[in-house]
Amino acid sequence: MTDLMETLVENREMVQPNHANMLDSAHGGNVMKWMDEVGAMSAMRFSGETCVTARVNQMNFERPISVGDTAYITAYVYDSGESSVRVRLVTEREDLRTREREKTTESYFVYVAIDENNKPTSVPELTVSTDEGKRLRKTALDGERD
Repeated sequence: MTDLMETLVENREMVQPNHANMLDSAHGGNVMKWMDEVGAMSAMRFSGETCVTARVNQMNFERPISVGDTAYITAYVYDSGESSVRVRLVTEREDLRTREREKTTESYFVYVAIDENNKPTSVPELTVSTDEGKRLRKTALDGERD
């Protein structure tokens, strides 16, 4: 069994001009790619297996991330099935000089654990043993229903 807090992955990507659209903010496709990579890391930490993306729920782009700012991405597993792993992902715009952050993007991804033959394989049961883990799981379950 793997605890929710063990699946928490946080990563940063510096938004460079080559990541930007014509408005000098991160192209949505780049943000989605970064989120997918961090989400897969979280799913693999949970399952101990290679995980591939099976579904992306809606992507809510609430505000831009400007060139020079950082995309701060947080992912954690909040539920699982036989071979599926559900991950909540939140991206925030971060100004490294001031440490100011604001949410820019949120989504829920589903990954499937696969074996060495690229076939679905079972995943462990998710445990939630801390108050913070319980809060994160409730936030994810509530947000997924919205």
